[in-house]
Amino acid sequence: MNEQEKLDVIFESDLRYLMLISYIVLGNNAVTNKFIERTYEMPVQAWSALFAIVMFPGIRAKEIRHLFPRPQNSISRAASLLEARGLIEQKTSAADGREKKLFATETGKELLTEIRAVSVLRQEELFAPLNDEERETFFQLARKIAAGSKLLQTKTMEDTLQHRKRSENRTT
Repeated sequence: MNEQEKLDVIFESDLRYLMLISYIVLGNNAVTNKFIERTYEMPVQAWSALFAIVMFPGIRAKEIRHLFPRPQNSISRAASLLEARGLIEQKTSAADGREKKLFATETGKELLTEIRAVSVLRQEELFAPLNDEERETFFQLARKIAAGSKLLQTKTMEDTLQHRKRSENRTT
């Protein structure tokens, strides 16, 4: 069985929706992230954080976590890396002295402009199999999933984990 036939079997399984979206996301990440890591020596959480900081000057690190769901320590490390490279600066909030707001430096803005230019081309490349109408339909459907309440939480898996823990406790 060749690779395409194996993918076809997976995409015809009961988990076809999850496996297809995982394949698309992981495939794109393998290409895009590898390029950015090699070219700019920057992990994905750093360039996505830089994107958020440029888009929303004064954003707090914990707010970036809501835009790009990653562990808080990954966002903190990304902000530290960006600051050490002179791409962002932290300023203390006037409203709360404990709060740090993040701002891109000119160097950070210029770097993001360069990354965005290549990323726009990559986006075109990735979505080339779809015509404009299909792209818009895909976008609207994906946006509906992203806006749903179940993307970042799961009752099913939490219940399964609790059941499993109870079963393990009974056997020990």
